[in-house]
Amino acid sequence: MKLRNSVVLLLLVTVLAPIVLYTDRLGTSFKISSHLIGMFCLILFHFLVFNLYPNFAARNEFIEDVSTFTLGGDVMPLNLLPQEPSTTLKEPLGIVYQENSSLSLSDSDASTGNKSRKIRQLTQESREQQTTILSASSGTGDHHPEEENPIRQVTEQGHEANSSEITSQKPGSAAQRKSREQQNDKENKGKLAVSKDTSNNVAGNLEIKHEKQAAKASIKVGTEEPTKTEVEKQNVQVVIPDARVRHLKDQLIRGRVYLPLSATRNNPHFIRELRLRLKEVQRALGDATKDSELPKNSYEKLKAMEQTLAKGKQIQDDCTTVIKKLRAMLHSTEEQLRVNKKQTLFLTHLTAKTMSKGLHCLPLRLSTEYFSLNSSEWEFPNQEKLEDPKLYHYALFTDNILAAAVVVNSTIFHAKDPSHHVFHIVTDRLNYAAMRMWFLANPPGKTTIQIQNIEEFTWLNSSYSPVLKQLASPAMIDYYFKTRRADSDSNVKFRNPKYLSIMNHLRFYLPNIFPKLNKVLFLDDDIVVQKDLSGLWHIDLKGKVIGSVETCGESFHRFDRYLNFSNPLISKTFDPHACGWAFGMNIFDLEEWRRQNITEVYHSWQNLNHDRQLWKLGTLPPGLITFWNRIYSLDKSWHVLGLGYNPNVSQKEIERAAVIHYNGNLKPWLEIGIPKYRSYWAKFVDYDHVYLRECNINP
Repeated sequence: MKLRNSVVLLLLVTVLAPIVLYTDRLGTSFKISSHLIGMFCLILFHFLVFNLYPNFAARNEFIEDVSTFTLGGDVMPLNLLPQEPSTTLKEPLGIVYQENSSLSLSDSDASTGNKSRKIRQLTQESREQQTTILSASSGTGDHHPEEENPIRQVTEQGHEANSSEITSQKPGSAAQRKSREQQNDKENKGKLAVSKDTSNNVAGNLEIKHEKQAAKASIKVGTEEPTKTEVEKQNVQVVIPDARVRHLKDQLIRGRVYLPLSATRNNPHFIRELRLRLKEVQRALGDATKDSELPKNSYEKLKAMEQTLAKGKQIQDDCTTVIKKLRAMLHSTEEQLRVNKKQTLFLTHLTAKTMSKGLHCLPLRLSTEYFSLNSSEWEFPNQEKLEDPKLYHYALFTDNILAAAVVVNSTIFHAKDPSHHVFHIVTDRLNYAAMRMWFLANPPGKTTIQIQNIEEFTWLNSSYSPVLKQLASPAMIDYYFKTRRADSDSNVKFRNPKYLSIMNHLRFYLPNIFPKLNKVLFLDDDIVVQKDLSGLWHIDLKGKVIGSVETCGESFHRFDRYLNFSNPLISKTFDPHACGWAFGMNIFDLEEWRRQNITEVYHSWQNLNHDRQLWKLGTLPPGLITFWNRIYSLDKSWHVLGLGYNPNVSQKEIERAAVIHYNGNLKPWLEIGIPKYRSYWAKFVDYDHVYLRECNINP
């Protein structure tokens, strides 16, 4: 009886359960509940077989895995959710597919174990990231997206139940384990086939993402410090020292725009307020160039002005009118800038050629001392060396006593044998006594000094020198002394009064001044000597008359900068791209000069330029013409120029130069001189000298 009841129960389970599970009417209406009933029946069947009839366990009829059952030759997996095509499922969250892929691949065999673990790890990381993102987007810390996703809850619970069910099974023999492994392989193949469109893509994307993250992590580890440094640099804000000053100036401009507009003029209350704010901002700004120079209440003035400007914007909302006013202000400012530049250039030239009080006091003080001496004390020693061609002779033409002292002192200081050096200084009548007194009171050691007065050169007159005749002509006087001509000349530097002085043209008469000498080194009074110059007398000029340093670059300081090539006399004779050179430190071969009759060449060109059509005034243009093809190029280290106008001369070039030249208007003895270059000149001036102290000449 007991056996009969058991058989009936088994028949009931094995026959009725499939009917319930696979009846179309019930299956379509109760998909989830029918699966639950079927699972319950199969578990009950499993319990009866292994507990009531343990002998059946050894038979082959019950070796199939309870997690699968066969119908029509198909292996159907047992799962909590029905195995529907992926196209019928909607994605509640992106993470659902990731979890399904994890579930479908988590039970794979040993050959895919590493891949399954990798996917599960990525799924867990993605789940955590998704949780963080959802919680952050909700705005509250108590929001848990897992609790609001029922599909995810059912899936996780099913995964846990299935895992516990599989691990709770204890196979009785090795054959059962082998059979179970085979069934697991079939089950996994079925699962992979069903989730092919979803899980494979998700897993591949996760793998690629994980590999990218790993690569980024490895790169980050290797470049952690540089990346940190870059981030720190980005976080460091660039502090502009004049940001508030610029803002205040901008407010002034904007405020002046609103003042003349018709819309704002009709509002007297706003106009009064705006003018008050403009005065406050202007007072707060003052002469400040940095924010640190502004008063403490500048920020309050700035905020008040912004409020007033906002009112003006509301009153005048026509952008076209504001743009027209800004353009008018810009045009006016540009015109004012042009006038100021022209005035600045004129004042700079005027300052450069105007004698300061100290430099005016010095020759007066020295002249008084000179005429108080006895006539026997007026002579210099070693006068027998003045015409010795074997010595090193220098020619210096100047009326600046302090500048001449620096040239002599710097040359002697660096000379290997000062006794072989002879200075010939030529000055005008006004400074002759003062120049002699300076060098009598400050003898240059063993070096020989000669001071000459240009008035003593009786051969230099207008009948001999064309330039003297031109300088005395009414046209030249009218050009320099009629102020109405100032506006007609675009280049104010050519109106420099130094061109009226014959002192500037004495360099073209060196053979006349030194008839018994073979070589002379010409020096300007705005140079400083930094090395021994005796080597210049030993340079073979190879038949050239003058040795000089070329000053041209790629496109500047060439002949077309100085000469008028629209004139056929110039264009037929000279090359406009020929390289220019500089006066200031030049070695002259007087013997070759006399042989080629260079002075007559100079005179002929001066006669052709009587109307200043070939070149403007000056000495460099006629020098380029006179010594055309007669120049020997010296190494650039002998002579470095630009310290009187260029603040960017290379420090390395200055230090290695034999002579540095302050050519330009910013002379080192003037207050407008470039400060960083002044020390090279000032170190050869004794500011403690009694004459300098009395005339208040200070560094």
